[in-house]
Amino acid sequence: MKEKLRLDKYLWAIRLFKTRSQAADACDSGKVKHDGSQAKPSRAVVLGDEYEVKTEAKRWRIKVTGLLEKRVAFPEAIQHYDDITPEEEVERIQFQSASFHTGKRQSKIGRPTKKERRDLDGFME
Repeated sequence: MKEKLRLDKYLWAIRLFKTRSQAADACDSGKVKHDGSQAKPSRAVVLGDEYEVKTEAKRWRIKVTGLLEKRVAFPEAIQHYDDITPEEEVERIQFQSASFHTGKRQSKIGRPTKKERRDLDGFME
């Protein structure tokens, strides 16, 4: 295994991003931070580094525990970093998923039923 590993390649390998170019774009746009400052995609990853990564799903705080050169299966990938995301962020994600809109219309809210519409038509005349 190489001693040097690019940050974008590492984030892709541990499956935080679907493609390496998405990982590089996230680094370029300031969504990946190391010690509070923007991290470039070419930055060398070192064991023990902590990164703050903002993906579409959530804000991650990860600590590097192992270097991955190639993308591997999820169960193996999660062994190469520690998820140290703050508890408030985890709770926020759980709350968002719990209040997810199912797509069904709640009864008595929205468009009137046929009976209600007939009553309204009679009221307006």
